[in-house]
Amino acid sequence: MITIVIPTIGRRSLNRLLAALGSDLPTIVVDDRPRFCPALNVPDHVRVLRTGARGPAAARNTGWRAAETPWIAFLDDDVVPERGWREALVADLADLPADVAGSQGRLHVRLPSGRRPTDAERNTAALMQAGWATADMAYRRMALESAGGFDERFPHAYREDADLALRLLKAGHRLARGRRVTHHPVRDDGFWTSVRAQRGNADDALMRRLHGVDWRAAVGGVPGRLSRHAVTTALGLMSCALLTTAAVHQESRRRTRLGATATGLAWLALTAEFVWARLAPGPRTPEEILRMAVTSVIIPPVACAHRLRGELRVRR
Repeated sequence: MITIVIPTIGRRSLNRLLAALGSDLPTIVVDDRPRFCPALNVPDHVRVLRTGARGPAAARNTGWRAAETPWIAFLDDDVVPERGWREALVADLADLPADVAGSQGRLHVRLPSGRRPTDAERNTAALMQAGWATADMAYRRMALESAGGFDERFPHAYREDADLALRLLKAGHRLARGRRVTHHPVRDDGFWTSVRAQRGNADDALMRRLHGVDWRAAVGGVPGRLSRHAVTTALGLMSCALLTTAAVHQESRRRTRLGATATGLAWLALTAEFVWARLAPGPRTPEEILRMAVTSVIIPPVACAHRLRGELRVRR
């Protein structure tokens, strides 16, 4: 009835996931690392396919197309199913009406006790309210075939799951929420993880082109800060440009410096608001304060650059 498909980039957590799943259900692991990487060490009952680092959308497409069952259950390689997950999955999918194309598992993120979560931990915890996240999502094979699978123009593990869900909903299908529970870890991906995450703004440009300006509300997302980032970036650039002009043109130095000061103060105010918005809900440790201060200066121009890159890409 069900094949489990797991795209992986070789995380150590993969073997823990496979051990938790057991061997009762057909399982396909799609190795999305570069071709030169050594073979994965997985149990004998697991079928391994390789895609050569084409991205999670291509990896999932490779996996479900190789399966032969009417249902495909997608899991990320870093999750841990709760005890009894297999039985709960079967119960979630049994007797679903024909117009229900998919069933989403319940994601649980264990946050640390005894302190408030950091900015990175809160971002991970947002998965518990995410719509149709493929960290644990089962689809009918027929629905995947009718939709053409995941759109491989989404190169990262970002928005490709929401795009597929919206296309299925627009085609008249329904999506259900199951009762099975899967635990998603909170990873420490380093000081710059929030800056690296801004590349998702390029994928947001494709979502807007495919699903219109209201796509975020359709998937239950919260409004982004891109417009504020654009204003912050413009003020910062303007202040730098005015300071450069003042250094070159002696006759207008006083007036230009006043303009540079005004725009610089406006940039500082917006940046300070951004820092506090990220810092206030967290533990406010010295390390977290430093991380929020530094990355909040860098994020606005990086986010704008990625969005511009995405807009240019979709227009091509």
